[in-house]
Amino acid sequence: MTKKLFARTIVALCFTPVIAVAVDAANKNAAIDSVEKHRQELIRLSDQIWRFAETALRETKSARVLADYAQDQGFTVERGVSKMPTAFVATYGSGRPIIGIMGEFDALPGLSQKSVPQKEVLTPGAAGHGCGHNMFGAASLGAAIAVKELIQAGKLKGTIRFYGTPAEESVGGKIYMARDGLFRDVDVCLAWHPSDKTRADTKSSMALIDFVIEFYGQAAHAAADPWNGRSALDALELFTHGLNMLREHVKPTVRMHYAIVATTPVPNIVPEYTKLWVWVRDWTREGVDDVFQRVKKIADGAALMAGVEHELSVLGGDYELLVNMTGAKLLHKNLLHLGPIEYTEEEQAFARAIQRATGKPEKGVDGEIKPVEGQKQEGGSTDVGDISWNVPTLHLSVTTAPVDTPWHSWPVVACGGMSIGHKGMIYAAKALAATMVDLFEDESTRKMIQAEFKEKVAGHVWDPYIPDGPPPVPTD
Repeated sequence: MTKKLFARTIVALCFTPVIAVAVDAANKNAAIDSVEKHRQELIRLSDQIWRFAETALRETKSARVLADYAQDQGFTVERGVSKMPTAFVATYGSGRPIIGIMGEFDALPGLSQKSVPQKEVLTPGAAGHGCGHNMFGAASLGAAIAVKELIQAGKLKGTIRFYGTPAEESVGGKIYMARDGLFRDVDVCLAWHPSDKTRADTKSSMALIDFVIEFYGQAAHAAADPWNGRSALDALELFTHGLNMLREHVKPTVRMHYAIVATTPVPNIVPEYTKLWVWVRDWTREGVDDVFQRVKKIADGAALMAGVEHELSVLGGDYELLVNMTGAKLLHKNLLHLGPIEYTEEEQAFARAIQRATGKPEKGVDGEIKPVEGQKQEGGSTDVGDISWNVPTLHLSVTTAPVDTPWHSWPVVACGGMSIGHKGMIYAAKALAATMVDLFEDESTRKMIQAEFKEKVAGHVWDPYIPDGPPPVPTD
């Protein structure tokens, strides 16, 4: 990559006229060079985690290789934080500023896939990285190491902190870590996510409530004496019917999904127990809370009509992502410095083959940098949203899969284990490292990011959806 000299750069803001970013070209280029120096080690880490494919709160091997590598690079590592064996914090340096960066590493169940451009299971029934978290953790750690080397050399002052955050796809490990105060003293935090495009993110995520409803009835013979039974399945069906009727009378931004978890496995018994797992989403916490109150009344009514008891238990949930436009423009400046990701014809052919297999236009893979957009909304939820209400959070998306790739599916797994994913991962590490150099060096930039954060939070007291007590760590 051709190195460019960095001078004083003016970045326009939404809520304030301009921000002057003073950067040291040598430090920024050194950070980018550090990522390149560690390229093969970071790819090896990502590929190891890709092969482990461990699901939420079971990421024992994945967390270990990341934490061990951080420790080998000179970080002080605290493992098993927030009562999660796979959560850890790696720290280097001292004093302020304290810049945090998050890394995920959990896979999704049932998405095992080979690194080939057609659906081909690697291990039947196993998990796979259908959201690219094998790359997420490795790239973020690579960026943290680049900054650590500059602190070690006396070129930067302050503290770099890497957060190994498990279970994003399930209970939201970051939320438990935030509840325990692990982000309380951070000045600015960064995160990124694999995508089919490269951009500084100005799109928020959706707020989410994750809960289960259990219905308790009375078993009876379905033919001989059904009048002696009280069907928990009737209650479940009444509830889902009510939920589906509600869909017409909520805002278009609302999303509701459910799965039947348990019921009687045979038809000749009146079911005495059923369990439904439900997610309700909207663009804001206020919106999702309003829908949730209506959903609870539907559950009450369903139990009443079926003559059964019921219990509703909140498992967790996410805040919407609080976008920081000042930080997004800073990220974008560093994307422009790096330039677009370039691909070989073999990689483009791989991408087009995936698009053929999934019925998408054969556009290949797009490494161009997308412009900074005005703040928008986008589907999907993440526990990064909760962190963004605790500390100013900058978020980046980087191309690791073909255009229009179905996410949470086999094509993401396939690309995450080969060069298309590797290129995006290394690029993300460089962009994050360069941005952190800005944050360490320029106090005025940090203050303007923090000022926007405080203005948007406007005194809101973060109240997480997670229940009291420790995380639901599996015991098997």
